Amino acid sequence: MALPEGMTVRAAVPADAVAICVLLNKVDEIEIGRAEFTVGEIEDELGRAGVDLTRDSWLLADAEGELVGYGLVRDPSGGERIDLDQYLLPDQLDGGQHLFDLMEARAVELARGNGAERAVLHLLLNSEPTVDTGAMRGRGWRTVRRHHVLTREVDAAKDLRPEPAAGVRLRDCTAEEDRRIAHRLIQQSFAEHFDFKPRSYQQWLEDIDGDSLDWSLVWVAHLDGAGDVAVLRTRDERGGPAWASNIGVLPAARGRGLGGHLLRHFFAHYAALGRTKVGLGVDTANATGAPALYRNHGMELDFAVDTWELTLPVGN
Repeated sequence: MALPEGMTVRAAVPADAVAICVLLNKVDEIEIGRAEFTVGEIEDELGRAGVDLTRDSWLLADAEGELVGYGLVRDPSGGERIDLDQYLLPDQLDGGQHLFDLMEARAVELARGNGAERAVLHLLLNSEPTVDTGAMRGRGWRTVRRHHVLTREVDAAKDLRPEPAAGVRLRDCTAEEDRRIAHRLIQQSFAEHFDFKPRSYQQWLEDIDGDSLDWSLVWVAHLDGAGDVAVLRTRDERGGPAWASNIGVLPAARGRGLGGHLLRHFFAHYAALGRTKVGLGVDTANATGAPALYRNHGMELDFAVDTWELTLPVGN
């Protein structure tokens, strides 16, 4: 679709981080009732290795010059899978369609350059997004998965550190050796999960901003007789709830209460730090019993996020 009259589109530059953050928080306030992005997060995204802003990003402005849309394409797989981000203020259907034209074309170009026979595009959207989902379905997009963002209030007087489970010891990952073990455990425990992408240790560190991560907030669980069998990776999000990015238990060690022990440790650790709320995301179709585990520990639905997918041929 042609760019609507009076609107403009251009590539983002690092200096746009503040304006992009303002736009994304406007969208967040509409969709979930609060702003969650920080300028630092946007700066990190714009500076991420492998993203060519001149070709992989777009800023959409209306006739008055106000930023109303933002698009970004990322190539995390080096193969057919390409990730898209799009944030759009309401009532910007035509401009949003133009952004989709640009992003889909770039995704096909990236997949072709990777030697793939097709481009499989993924886009995460709130379950009640500002983007026109009817128009997306008209382009061939479809939802393939739903994740829930769950939160829970924590209290230092009530959420006490759990007694160590029999034969289980936790240690943090401030040592390089333990960071590598955490990576291995995540790769192995999440290998069968939806949308899992195997990553080398260096790729993983880059994706999680390992250089700035507080590794004292990442733990490995050792089980006597079985070795290192589980991992808990968290981060202290000052702009929102403290967050558990991964709670993973190796398949052979499941059913022994390790997931619940790590979850209670997560609650207690952040309660002791003075935090009042924690959160995590879970695949609603997770087959390991994680959704029930979280609910049974008092976690409640905050909002839902859908994964949208579009498959396109790449041609020659």
